[in-house]
Amino acid sequence: MTDERPFWETKQLDEMSRAEWESLCDGCGKCCLHKLEDEETGELMATNVACKLLDRRSGQCGNYRNRHAFVPECVRLTPRKLRQIDWLPTTCAYRLIDEGKPLADWHYLVCGDREAVHTAKVSVRGWTVSETDVGDDLEHHLIDREL
Repeated sequence: MTDERPFWETKQLDEMSRAEWESLCDGCGKCCLHKLEDEETGELMATNVACKLLDRRSGQCGNYRNRHAFVPECVRLTPRKLRQIDWLPTTCAYRLIDEGKPLADWHYLVCGDREAVHTAKVSVRGWTVSETDVGDDLEHHLIDREL
């Protein structure tokens, strides 16, 4: 008898093929937002400022393959790094799967619709600005919103 469940329900993150791994990204774009660290508490605070490479409409990187050439500090997410990063959105598929939780109903792998993440208002669409328009003034762009 074969297991008909989708790969994200049957495999651990480190067992997935590159294509499976990449397909988990829901396109919310939240991981591409700048965060500031409170110097006293160490707490990370989110801003509405997106990486210059982020297509804020689609929630996808505009130059994913070459992103490190333009944004050297961009994190290349791996199963090992995932466990060390505490700022990923609570809705992030990588995080959910690592925690043994199901993907959200709006995730396109579940519902088949790439726009669902935006319709559910879980993405950066409509409320972010590009870092190219902000400069170094990130403090004025802090947001009180869960990522």
